[in-house]
Amino acid sequence: MTPQEVSQSLGKDPEMVLLDVREPDERSTAAIQPSEWIPMNEIPSRLSELQPLASKKLVVYCHHGGRSARVVAFLQDQGFESVHNMEGGIDLWSLEVDNKVPRY
Repeated sequence: MTPQEVSQSLGKDPEMVLLDVREPDERSTAAIQPSEWIPMNEIPSRLSELQPLASKKLVVYCHHGGRSARVVAFLQDQGFESVHNMEGGIDLWSLEVDNKVPRY
């Protein structure tokens, strides 16, 4: 999904959940709200926390889209049916949707 598509649905689509998979220092620098947060390397051990979201539209983001794409593939392998990568990550979000979100 593009950042614009996410922005249009955020807060309006009750089935959509935004998942940030960046590291703690990245999250403290910039974040999109509302969003859940589980760093990428913790996803496998915290999969049970995501299971209640398996029926929702889960949109995963990171800095540029690479890590989130890997998380999307992993979650799809775990049976998540509606999981999407936010193209360009929070960096593209800052450029195209909300320039108040700091770039780093």
